[in-house]
Amino acid sequence: MKSAFAKWIKGLKAAAARFWRALRRGWHHVVARWRRSLQFRTVTATVLLTAFAFLGVGAFLSSQIAAGLYLDRVQQAEAESRQSLNQVQGIFESSAASDRATVTSMVSDTLKLLEGTASGTPRYYLLTPMRNAQNLYVATQSNTSITANVIPEGLSQAVISGTGQYRQPMSLPVGDKDVPAIAFGTQVNLPPGNTYALYLIYDLSSVQDTLDYIHRVLWIGGLLLLALTGGIVWLLTRAVVHPVSQAATAAEKLAAGQLEERLQVRGDDELARLGSSFNRMAGSLQEQITQLATLSEMQQRFVSDVSHELRTPLTTVRMAAEVLYDARDEFDPINARSAELLYNQVERFQALLADLLEISRFDAGAAVLDAEPTEILDVVHHAMEGAQPLAVTYGSSLELHTEVSECVVDMDPRRIDRILRNLIVNALEHGEGRPVEVLVAADDDAVAIAVRDHGIGMTAMEASRVFDRFWRADPARARTTGGSGLGLSIATEDARLHDGWLQAWGEPGAGSCFRLTLPRRRDSALTNSPLPLPPPRMSATADEPETDQAPVRTKKEEPSGADQS
Repeated sequence: MKSAFAKWIKGLKAAAARFWRALRRGWHHVVARWRRSLQFRTVTATVLLTAFAFLGVGAFLSSQIAAGLYLDRVQQAEAESRQSLNQVQGIFESSAASDRATVTSMVSDTLKLLEGTASGTPRYYLLTPMRNAQNLYVATQSNTSITANVIPEGLSQAVISGTGQYRQPMSLPVGDKDVPAIAFGTQVNLPPGNTYALYLIYDLSSVQDTLDYIHRVLWIGGLLLLALTGGIVWLLTRAVVHPVSQAATAAEKLAAGQLEERLQVRGDDELARLGSSFNRMAGSLQEQITQLATLSEMQQRFVSDVSHELRTPLTTVRMAAEVLYDARDEFDPINARSAELLYNQVERFQALLADLLEISRFDAGAAVLDAEPTEILDVVHHAMEGAQPLAVTYGSSLELHTEVSECVVDMDPRRIDRILRNLIVNALEHGEGRPVEVLVAADDDAVAIAVRDHGIGMTAMEASRVFDRFWRADPARARTTGGSGLGLSIATEDARLHDGWLQAWGEPGAGSCFRLTLPRRRDSALTNSPLPLPPPRMSATADEPETDQAPVRTKKEEPSGADQS
């Protein structure tokens, strides 16, 4: 027995849980529909407002109808009861009966006059002795099962204490239910000198039935009105919202690159004009985007073709420049200097050409990431060793700070090495002979390498443009150091290929910092970096104060700035 009861309780709980889940799903569906559908919101709001208005108007009409019906029946009943009670009271007072039998017969005959009513409303009488009555000739009489207990206490007290006619609403038990009624009462005297309370009770159930019928009509009419209103609003809003929805869908397709998408235009109304304007706009956008795409493709092809075509004559010029440079000791000072300038500028030209070719690969989408698990510290050491001769030239020291003993990252070693070399070279060129710090930190999901110098620094505006192609912080200053001006742009593209971040920070006089953050595993998204930007000061010789200035970020999560060259 207990096991069956436990199973029943368990089944009941499971059913309640399923009902609650279904209710929550339904509620979430309604909320989502409310947020996403203008037509659903309009129809729902209109139906709810109409329902509230109907409830208010219906309540007012119901109260007015009920008050009118009740007042009308009460006035009729009051007029009839006054006439009937006065008539009975007059018969009792003018009667000459003196013995018990005669008085009883006279009372029975007289009370029959109270049965029935001209208004058609059922009424009942009750004749009951007052309290402390003695030597009664007539006992309590009634034409129904009503007793003195159903008479309201207030009405009975008023009849006992006064000689007028009084009334009070009451509930009249009829069968197994109570119906509304109104009772009228007064005092009458019967031989041998006893006072009785005579009550005339009107059954108002017909009034209640009429009011209930009116309520049913109002409810049915209200529901039909709500359904009709909802249908009308749905049709009207559909006529307006459906074209707007089609326009939104077409706009989404245009944004997704389906430039041939157009709207169907019918009629000459405002929505038709909107559709025509949208189609003209889409056509104009398609034409301009196609032109821009064609122009961009032509420019990319031009840069690529020119870069490729220049490689052969540039190789010849370089070979000639190398011959002249090697023989410069045999020239006079002017020609020797010219040979040095020619050699250096040809080297610079070749670097610029290589960078242009790399940029053209990125623009054409032809850059491929050759990722493999690689020890990041080996790449960092290799980049620092490659920049060591330049550090000696500028009188700066390269310092590595890390608590990481080993860290394997899925990456393209060639591209990461190029990024780090570019950042370290820039830091040395702008570090004013102060130490350049390379910091490495890692967690379970990411690794970060920051290159921090303590040189001239840069402003927030300059940091916001530091990754733009060919941008310089001071356009009036001739480019005498650095590379092609494309190094940081290429570094940004390399970082993006790894789904990483390349971020910049700077402050005038306080130096600059570039932070590279890479996911340790392919196809994983970065959420934070293991290193702050700027990182804490590590060099003991750096005499400038550290700041808490926030990094400047552009291009989704990547801060941008100027090529420091």
